[in-house]
Amino acid sequence: MRLLTSLTFSVISLVLLLPVSVPAIVEIGRIGQDPVIVEDVYQREGTSFIAIDDVLSALEMEGDWDSVAHVFRIRTSHGWAVISPGSQFLKLGENFVPISHRPRFIDGKLRVSETFILRQLAPLLAEPLQYRNHNPSETVVAEDPLDRLFAFLLRRKPQTDDRSQWAVALDPGHGGMDSGVIGPDGSKEKIVTLAIARRVERLLKMHQDAPVVLTRDDDYAVEAEQRLQAVVQAGADVLLSLHAQGFFSPEPHGVMLFIQPETERDLPQGMTGENASRQLAEALRESLVSAGFIVAGVMEQPVLPLGRGDLPRVLVEMGSLSHSGDLAMLHDPTRQQDLARALFDGLQTFFNLNP
Repeated sequence: MRLLTSLTFSVISLVLLLPVSVPAIVEIGRIGQDPVIVEDVYQREGTSFIAIDDVLSALEMEGDWDSVAHVFRIRTSHGWAVISPGSQFLKLGENFVPISHRPRFIDGKLRVSETFILRQLAPLLAEPLQYRNHNPSETVVAEDPLDRLFAFLLRRKPQTDDRSQWAVALDPGHGGMDSGVIGPDGSKEKIVTLAIARRVERLLKMHQDAPVVLTRDDDYAVEAEQRLQAVVQAGADVLLSLHAQGFFSPEPHGVMLFIQPETERDLPQGMTGENASRQLAEALRESLVSAGFIVAGVMEQPVLPLGRGDLPRVLVEMGSLSHSGDLAMLHDPTRQQDLARALFDGLQTFFNLNP
């Protein structure tokens, strides 16, 4: 997959005016025209989310929702740009542009972040854009989302001699109106992640006495802060965040394991030591490979659902809903159980390596 890292277009002028203290209101339009006032603004992930239909209407652009492919197409002067709920890329021709805040359904509408508007959409316009947020989130520009999200850290607990007492937190991604990635057949990431999380939960409860916590146990929305707070309150020893991916190409497939880069910023003050998350990820990788799953490897990347701290934690992208083989696997109850068992076995290996 090729990532479009730079866009060589006509010069774009972004007019960012100083915010004033008023309710959430955004003004958006083209330079030289009266801006359109949008009041339907939602705060999520430390930024503002606006309905894509409202954005395109204000900019006099065309766009439509493809209910078959489950993508939103935007007509630009450089061709069709395509986005999808939960996808981390915008597709333009054969190129893919990374999106920092994924499009998501909120209150029944597909919404995009103001970061998307200013960084991904603005360079595709034939004319300059003016944008004014009267009540921006305090950390939209100044902070990385990982710095902004959590005032608390996920800390490791002192370990006991009884290895059966490891407490595990399982975080099935998305939920409620946030479907996550949607496959070509309408499959929703939120359904797959919860189904496999429940299978892992059952295996853990069958083989150990320690508590198991799910950050959500049904189809409802849970904010990132609430998920991490649940992990803290449960006194978890490890965290698995379960997701599935989707691409505009049907080719990428397999399991991907993500951990946070180990940096001074990621660790509590004065805390040093090996990256236990990498050790956990390697144990999961070996177990998955032994069970016959294709694993792309362990990758370090600042992943929002994992937060900060030294708690062993891994984000598991269990497969791609845009790949026919992965899609079939993630729907097959037998393969779901195989995947859950591989994750369980990887956890047990990690526990045994840490006396």
